[in-house]
Amino acid sequence: MAYLLFVDESGHDGNAPYEVLAGVAVRDSHIWPLIQEIQESEVLHFGRRITPGGLELKGKKLLKAKTFRLASQCAPIDAAERPRLAAELLRDPVKNVSKRHLAAMGQAKLAFVEDVLGRCDSHGARAFASIVCRGAPRPSGRDYPRKDYTYLFERLFYFLEETRGSHTGLVVFDEIEKTQSHLLVDQLHRYFLETATGKQRASRIVPEPLFVHSELTTLVQVADIIAYVVSWGVRVGKMKQSGRSELATLAKIVKKLCYHSARRRGGYYANGFAVIDDLRPRSERPRKGRQRTKKKGNAGQSPTKPPSASVARGGASVKGPSAGGTRRKPDG
Repeated sequence: MAYLLFVDESGHDGNAPYEVLAGVAVRDSHIWPLIQEIQESEVLHFGRRITPGGLELKGKKLLKAKTFRLASQCAPIDAAERPRLAAELLRDPVKNVSKRHLAAMGQAKLAFVEDVLGRCDSHGARAFASIVCRGAPRPSGRDYPRKDYTYLFERLFYFLEETRGSHTGLVVFDEIEKTQSHLLVDQLHRYFLETATGKQRASRIVPEPLFVHSELTTLVQVADIIAYVVSWGVRVGKMKQSGRSELATLAKIVKKLCYHSARRRGGYYANGFAVIDDLRPRSERPRKGRQRTKKKGNAGQSPTKPPSASVARGGASVKGPSAGGTRRKPDG
């Protein structure tokens, strides 16, 4: 048995408050039933399937600020009338462009996204996200994957360890430019085959990912929606950039989908959402020198140990059942 982690990203255009690499993990036996339910949800809310017509289930298209503005220009439209109006607008966006049609489409989009996220939860899907702060230093080397990728694999590995049975994880990426895809595959091979941590992760995660076209892969599009909501709506841990308050309801559902470890690891409980303020590996970060302090009469003693530096701890801290505080210690 296996879990597939469908991965996509959001916020890499420079306009979003955070860059997010997000994934939704679904057990193999639940994948097709969940996809069928999402397709049924399209018909329920839009009066017809929307993806065959070229409208991708992208967070930016479904949840942009304009969608909320249009949805609010009319009182909530009856659930029986709304899909009819949305279908008319999709069929002829020039003829059927009344205020009520536009409001119906906006309301349908919001109801559809909430429905999809709820169905993911009912199928036991779990969300993961590497959240990169603005201005986070980038690595100079290209031999190994960036920290946002390795954090995602770390949390997926923990999740697989805690599931009943010997589950394998298979990662499915949205296809990127061919050269970049080859580079990522090479980086992942080095990580999984040449590093001690990667070798451990490979005991659960298949080192070679799959690449698909997002417009043809429903659950990659769901991952994009989650990434968008995390970037613009979810706020945990060190996330200080302001978000959009109208996304609060969806952010609450996404946080419910977030994986939380039930096992204490090295003094902390892992969280599926990792907030990262430095993408460089330890080898590229400036080394903080030790300050030697000499006290009168103690010249022969060892220098005092400086307080530990605070580095990116991988997201919102999670208190365990008996934890007296919050502590983080991810890979990196």
